Amino acid sequence: MNSVLGRLLTCLYPRAWRARYGAEFRSLLEDGDGSIRTLLNVILSAVCERISPTQGGNMDRDPLSFGAVVRRPSALVPLAMSLTALAIVMGHIAMYGNAREADEGAAAHLWQILMAGQLPVLAFFAIKWLRRAPKQALEVLALQAGAVLASMAPVFYFNL
Repeated sequence: MNSVLGRLLTCLYPRAWRARYGAEFRSLLEDGDGSIRTLLNVILSAVCERISPTQGGNMDRDPLSFGAVVRRPSALVPLAMSLTALAIVMGHIAMYGNAREADEGAAAHLWQILMAGQLPVLAFFAIKWLRRAPKQALEVLALQAGAVLASMAPVFYFNL
């Protein structure tokens, strides 16, 4: 790999990381084979480092970073429930169309259960994480609100 590409790839990493590991990493890249696999691995690692930065020489992740907080089950479960509810609604629309039914079907009941069932988990997450990491918790709650709105949008748009 040439030195210009090695320097550019090293610049993808956060400033603190570059200050600690930059020179060594750049020389490692320049001595390497420069394959596409290496290039993609370095880019993916740089993105991961920006989302969840490492701390200190022992490479421990910051337990209060956005990446660490969003991977908690209390953050992932409501996201998964909202996206599952969205998939159910979109699957129902794809299979049966958007005509109103006289009686609510199984898809409507599942959607309601998923949307209501995530409220206690959201409350638990907010109570637990807003004190510990307010900025990251608000970002996760905004992500969860977006997932909820995405799940509700087809219901309101198609008047189901």
